[in-house]
Amino acid sequence: MYKAIFFDLDGTLTESGEGITKSVQYALEKLGVSAPELEPLKVFVGPPLLEQFMKYAGFDKETAQKGIEYYRERYSEKGMYENTVYPGVENTLAELKRRGYRLAVASAKPTFYVTQIMDHFNLSRYFEVIAGTDFNGPKVTKSQVIEEALERMSLSDHRDQVIMVGDREHDILGARRCGIQCVAVSYGYGSREELEKAQPLQIVASADELLNFFV
Repeated sequence: MYKAIFFDLDGTLTESGEGITKSVQYALEKLGVSAPELEPLKVFVGPPLLEQFMKYAGFDKETAQKGIEYYRERYSEKGMYENTVYPGVENTLAELKRRGYRLAVASAKPTFYVTQIMDHFNLSRYFEVIAGTDFNGPKVTKSQVIEEALERMSLSDHRDQVIMVGDREHDILGARRCGIQCVAVSYGYGSREELEKAQPLQIVASADELLNFFV
């Protein structure tokens, strides 16, 4: 039986695509890469930025790191607030907490941003732990963040009691590497094909459906 639920942030709790894609667009254009359309840039929502800049634009690691610096210029000022909470999410969190589940956020976004966003939307009160990555390492992967949350909640030896909720393959694979199950939400930024290929425990279509999973 599950006792703790770890949530991804972008694409799971909040619809953050606008702020992320506009900040990526800003960074790419500063590096001389034309990016007039935001839709293709949604691939940046979820995965680690360094990896995605290298994959998307063919940057070497040094250039990708510069891209992250430019991204943060805009994201810190306005991008993080170009964001909304998904319908039903707050009700689901409140009800899960009422039912006695221990809740945590485990995000690949830097902790500095995660805490500000959670506070901005008044969601921090539902969570026992809010864990994210470090700006420049060493904690940069989803599995490292999950491990931190497990340790902080004294659950490292009780992984069968923990489940992850996320919207991209990185959430599912990161959870699997840590020995925990994952439920995927299809309303986020991962395609149905991506999610099915990663083989989560279940795919749900809404926050209400997620709540029904935890009967």
